[in-house]
Amino acid sequence: MNRIASAGFAVLAIATGILILLGYFINVPAVADFRLILLEWAVILAGVAALVGVGNLFSVHLQRVRQRVKGSTYSLLLLVSLLISLFLGVTPGLEAAQHIMLNAIMIPIEISLMALLAVSLTYAGIRLLRHRPTPIAILFIVTVLLVLLGTGAWPLIGQLSVFSDLRAIVAQVLAAGGARGILIGVALGTLTTGLRVLLGADRPYGGK
Repeated sequence: MNRIASAGFAVLAIATGILILLGYFINVPAVADFRLILLEWAVILAGVAALVGVGNLFSVHLQRVRQRVKGSTYSLLLLVSLLISLFLGVTPGLEAAQHIMLNAIMIPIEISLMALLAVSLTYAGIRLLRHRPTPIAILFIVTVLLVLLGTGAWPLIGQLSVFSDLRAIVAQVLAAGGARGILIGVALGTLTTGLRVLLGADRPYGGK
């Protein structure tokens, strides 16, 4: 019985994937409409999965608050923030409060986290250079110095154009090229995984 169910799931998954691919490459109205229906179902299922994840997060932190474990204050803060965000999101006429929460709370927190990340990475690079001065660590520290010197104006000397140009080369050429390489790798990995599922080599829907 399990083999029959697994084979049925495999046939259903492969047929669905093939129909979606055909909807992209073949201009047939019936196939294109069916592809849109499948994609709409996928979006709805993804939204429901996100709601289930939020509900699980709420229940876990609520349990932590009830048990008064260490760090439960942060769990309480998360629950209060979640409820406030939910109230502002579903209540009509509170768009101004939503913009205030976004611009006055969420964006400053994200900027602060990015600043902390830059400081933490710089400190980690210096410690790595002190304990194990490898060429990669030296390259990392040189890159950090170039980016810092070319980002903003410095006291008394202002902003030096040479460092600004070097920072632009690092950010727009080297870093952008590395990011594109990573995205290409992710795309190839996703394509390979999708092909293995379509061919039946991998069966993540089988429960194993």
